[in-house]
Amino acid sequence: MSCPPCTNNCNQGRNCPARMKITVYTKSNCPNCDSAKALLKSKGLEYEEFDMDIVERRTNFMKAYPDAKQMPQIFIGDQRVGGLAGLQAALRQIYA
Repeated sequence: MSCPPCTNNCNQGRNCPARMKITVYTKSNCPNCDSAKALLKSKGLEYEEFDMDIVERRTNFMKAYPDAKQMPQIFIGDQRVGGLAGLQAALRQIYA
């Protein structure tokens, strides 16, 4: 089933990632960050990116998510899916 009017061909209806806010926390010189962004773009999914090279932002993020040890950190809606592998798993589930 498609999510009218999107054409992402997921099975999620209102929970279609194209309709949800996707947030990607990245840092420079991060191959997994680049891969995650490329994957989202390949699916036609828009996302908001936050640069974690900004010290204050990184400090605040690490206080809120102390178990986040790597970048990128990706949220779909308000759910943290983790890094690149978490994003891949979430998208596999959504597009199954």
